[in-house]
Amino acid sequence: MKTLKKLIIILLIGITTQAQAQHTLTKIWESDTTLAVPESVLLSASGMYVSLVDGQAWDADGKGGIAKIDRDGKIINANWVSGLHAPKGMGLWKNRLYVADITEVVVIDTLNGNIDSRIPITGAKGLNDITVDAKGVIYVSDSELGIVTKIKNGKPSTYLKGHVGANGLKAIGDNLYMVSDGGVLKIGANKKITRIGSIPKKGSDGLEPIGDREFLFTIYSGQIFYLNARGDNQLLLDTEAKKIYSADIAYDPASHMVYVPTLFGNSVVAYRLD
Repeated sequence: MKTLKKLIIILLIGITTQAQAQHTLTKIWESDTTLAVPESVLLSASGMYVSLVDGQAWDADGKGGIAKIDRDGKIINANWVSGLHAPKGMGLWKNRLYVADITEVVVIDTLNGNIDSRIPITGAKGLNDITVDAKGVIYVSDSELGIVTKIKNGKPSTYLKGHVGANGLKAIGDNLYMVSDGGVLKIGANKKITRIGSIPKKGSDGLEPIGDREFLFTIYSGQIFYLNARGDNQLLLDTEAKKIYSADIAYDPASHMVYVPTLFGNSVVAYRLD
């Protein structure tokens, strides 16, 4: 009888813990729908940078740019930087903003919004996301080729290859995390790869860490998932039927806010994660 009681207690604790682990997204605000195809959001001290494709995803048409908005969704400058092609993921290091722009990484001086330089990636076809580690080393994914390029001291070199749909990147300590059509991957400093979660469908996009070994990731067609430390997915948002996209998100751990660029919805939407 005592053994049965203990088993019941353990089961109840497990059920309670599982229930407590469920999360929700609550919509707080949406910006004006005047942003020209926003693909990525990156937090800064003064607000957010938003990359604007302003056209088709891979067209080198010179129409793309970077906007600045505040933490309440007010557009500060919709044309802070212009003259890009189809910019997507961004990374910050000191006073430089690094932007993935199809075949090159554009370096922007954040103090004045001027393009400081461009780093061409030989053979690139679809540069998509960027992350910068604690030492200023840049990693950029190429979703078309399944390659991750490492840029150190301004010099690019192939870091990983053979990952179909390589997209969202996040450098955390000595590890690099990535979403691809093969799942959510942890890449160690020795390039040992561990799959820590599955992707339910093709079209993986953004990746953001949420606490210890937990992440949010997106499917660009309109889904946001919570990946817990056990490798289980919870669907938090699904706007695919409404044709509201969810591309390269940003997360603010202080306010628990998730910022979602809607691509052809031409807006950024803020949700509170609970």
